[in-house]
Amino acid sequence: MLPAFLAIGVVLVSFPLVAGFWGRLHPALDSMAHFRIHLAVLIALLAAPLLFVKGWRQIGAAGTVLGIATLSATLLPVQASTGSARAGETDAPAARYRLLQLNLRYDNATPKQVFSLIGRTKPDIVTLNEVSRMWVEELKFLEAAYPYRVICPPPARIGGVAILSRRPFTDPSAFACYDRGSMAVATVRLGADAVEIGTLHLGWPWPFEQHRQVGRVAPVLERLPDTAILAGDLNATPWSVTAHRVAAAGRLDLLPGVGPTWMKSIVPESLRRLAGLPIDNLFTKGRIVPFSVERLEDVGSDHLPVLLEFGIMPGNEPAEVIEVKLARNGN
Repeated sequence: MLPAFLAIGVVLVSFPLVAGFWGRLHPALDSMAHFRIHLAVLIALLAAPLLFVKGWRQIGAAGTVLGIATLSATLLPVQASTGSARAGETDAPAARYRLLQLNLRYDNATPKQVFSLIGRTKPDIVTLNEVSRMWVEELKFLEAAYPYRVICPPPARIGGVAILSRRPFTDPSAFACYDRGSMAVATVRLGADAVEIGTLHLGWPWPFEQHRQVGRVAPVLERLPDTAILAGDLNATPWSVTAHRVAAAGRLDLLPGVGPTWMKSIVPESLRRLAGLPIDNLFTKGRIVPFSVERLEDVGSDHLPVLLEFGIMPGNEPAEVIEVKLARNGN
C-alpha cells in the first residue's frame, strides 16, 4: 500500500503548489505561494521513490519534475540576480553605510542580546518591527548612540515600527507614521545625500488583513522619492504577489538573496536558516547600490536580523534640491 499512499500524497501536495502560482486571482492562492519551496521539496521526496516502483513511475516522474521545476523557477532567478549585483560596477561609490533590519519580537526576553548586536555591527540606521510598549522603554538605552528616531505608537500588543539613526534627519519633521503604526518613513542625511528610509510590518496573509493592508500603504509607497530604502517583515516571501505589489507601488527593486529568516523560536537556528520562511525583505530605489546582505545571529526573536551594506551613487543635483523633492505635504 505504500506506493498508493505516496501517489495520493503527490496529488494532494500538487494542488496547493500549483495554486500558489495563481496568487493574482485571489489572496487565498497567494497564501499558498509562501510555502512554495517547502511544498516543492515535499512533493519531490514523495514522488522520487515511485520512480523505482513498476506501475507508479509516471506519477513519480510527474511529481519529481514538478518539484524540481518549481525549485528551479523560484531559486535560480535569485541566484542569478545575486551574482550580478550592482555592487560589481566599476564606478561603485566609495562611501559605505549599514542598515540593520530586525523584527524584535514584542515579548523578547533578551534585549541585551539585541543591544550587543547593534553595538558590534554599528549600523548607521536600524529599522525595527514589533516595537511593543516594553521595547519603547528598552530603546531609551540607545538614545545616546541613535539620537535621531521615529517610534510609532504601538497600536496593539505586538507593537508598531521604529527607525533609529546615527545620522541626522534632514529636518525635525522629516518623518511620519502610517497605518496605525505599521509603517514609518524618515528622511536621513547620509553624507551629501538625503535618503528616504522606510520600514513596514505587514499582517498575516489571507484570511487575515495583509492584502487590504498593502492597499492602505500603497499611497505612501507611491510618494517615496527617487532614492529610498524600504525594509521590514512583510509576512510574505519575495516571490509572492504581496511582495511584488509592494515593489510595484513604490517602484522599488526587491533585493534578492536574503534567505530564510523566520521560524518558531523553539526550532534550532541552523534549521531556521535552512528551512525557515524568507519573510524579512529589503527594497531599494534609485541611486542606492547594495553591496552585501547578511543574516546575523539569533538575538532572542523568532526572526533573524538582516544587515544591508550599501552605497549611494553620485547624483547631478545638489543636496538642497534633493531635499525639496523629498519634502512631503506637512511631513
